Amino acid sequence: MSGFGFLPNEGFFDPGTFGAVNAPMLQPSVMREAARKFLSSHNDLPVGQEDAKKIQEAIDIANTWIEERTQFPATVTNADIAWSRKDWVDQSINGWQKLVEPLANGMVEALGKVLGEMGPEAGFLPVMRGFMGQLIATQLGQSLGTLAIGLTGSQDAAVPLFEKSGAHLIPQNMKLWGEGLEIPEQEIAIYLALREVAAQRLFAHTPWLPDYIRDLIESYGRGITVDIESIQREAESAMSSGELDINNPDSISMAINQGMFQPEQSATQTAALAKLEITFALIEGWIDHVAHLSAQDRLPSLASLQESYRRSRIESAPTQQLFAMLLGLQISPRLARECSQFWNEIYSISGANNDGVSIRDHRWEDPALLPTPEDISDPAKFLASTTVPDDLSGLI
Repeated sequence: MSGFGFLPNEGFFDPGTFGAVNAPMLQPSVMREAARKFLSSHNDLPVGQEDAKKIQEAIDIANTWIEERTQFPATVTNADIAWSRKDWVDQSINGWQKLVEPLANGMVEALGKVLGEMGPEAGFLPVMRGFMGQLIATQLGQSLGTLAIGLTGSQDAAVPLFEKSGAHLIPQNMKLWGEGLEIPEQEIAIYLALREVAAQRLFAHTPWLPDYIRDLIESYGRGITVDIESIQREAESAMSSGELDINNPDSISMAINQGMFQPEQSATQTAALAKLEITFALIEGWIDHVAHLSAQDRLPSLASLQESYRRSRIESAPTQQLFAMLLGLQISPRLARECSQFWNEIYSISGANNDGVSIRDHRWEDPALLPTPEDISDPAKFLASTTVPDDLSGLI
């Protein structure tokens, strides 16, 4: 523990090791170092001028095609429209830190309650805060390194992470994604650009969304409890069987990742996870629907591209794996497909024209206007039971 700032002889925590005690638990520098270390062994390539030119063309086409398919207008795009994997990690670190911080705080507060009941050991809490912050930040950084290898664009995680939302594609990953599809490179680039632009426009015009997601994660974090007796039993059993080596940090990390010490969820936590799952599925479904709507009758290989993308999400969905590790949240690819169909039916029922676009996109003005899991199966009933105001000025 001395490596985490605990000085056994003096019996106190040195906050200089992690910064001020009231500083964020998850230090972006720790996350960045872990992610870069992971990427260093996976041949991260810089962006070439030719790649940047092709991506600019794809983004321009996507913005033109998508203009009439959403009420969310285009925003100013940065010049660095093509990113490397390292660029994505560096730019997204702060967003991930803010998103996951409430969960880390919930863990420490739960531990603090247990230590408070123990009496003098409560002085050990700052040590555990530093230890847990370091552990979670390292794990999260490694997970972001994994994400960076698979994502085709800055918004491909389908999570609002950036203060200034822009459209960026990762050419190295785009090429890997398109390998073996036997589809023209330009079609692949335009399809992925459509998804990127759709997500960017959605996030740029839903400023409430990041706080809403963080609040749900915070609600889940507040419900975390620590059952010392249960943990002790599991640890003793795992050590006896050889599954856990208490002297090996990697063994401890693996045990946590595998849910060895996962407590039972409270009703509040279950409700928070349900809202998170439907929110992420609605985001993914909206992006899929708008990209398809914009590309139909324009991309000859659209059906194959869409099927390949959905299959890749089922076979390897790193964002879903990340939330499964952090929250035990299993985001169903099936639910995302159902949400895509839901948005399509809302659009069609409302007129499949400008009325359909405005009624569909108005649902993103406030979380109270979004459908519940029960609403997804009957879009017509959902529309009939809700009233959409005539004034849509809040969207722009």
